Amino acid sequence: MAIVGTGVDVAEVARLRAALESPRTGARFRARVFTAAEQAYCEGRGHGRYESYAARFAAKEATMKALARGWSADVGWLDIEVVRAPSGRPDIVLRGAAAAYGRRIGVGRLHLALTHTAEIAVAYVIAERE
Repeated sequence: MAIVGTGVDVAEVARLRAALESPRTGARFRARVFTAAEQAYCEGRGHGRYESYAARFAAKEATMKALARGWSADVGWLDIEVVRAPSGRPDIVLRGAAAAYGRRIGVGRLHLALTHTAEIAVAYVIAERE
């Protein structure tokens, strides 16, 4: 297998928290960027929910970079979902237009690494050819 692309992103926890808690735009931001399953996971984290949201945001940005596409008609926020494998390891699932685009460019597998502190979250994605 060959590497199609790599992506890395850093998200500030405080910035994501402010966006999510905004009385004017917070609910719309949450619904536009995070799937229902991602929201349920993050909200279930209690005190650590903002770190989890930031890690998922960084993962989505890193995935867009690994696919060599920014947010576009080919790759949307809700088309990239961070899920947990049975082992507990975070994984990326592409859906909709992003899945179709990934197939078009030959992506067979995405590898995801996440880490975070109380202040920042980092995601690294490798897109591998089939």
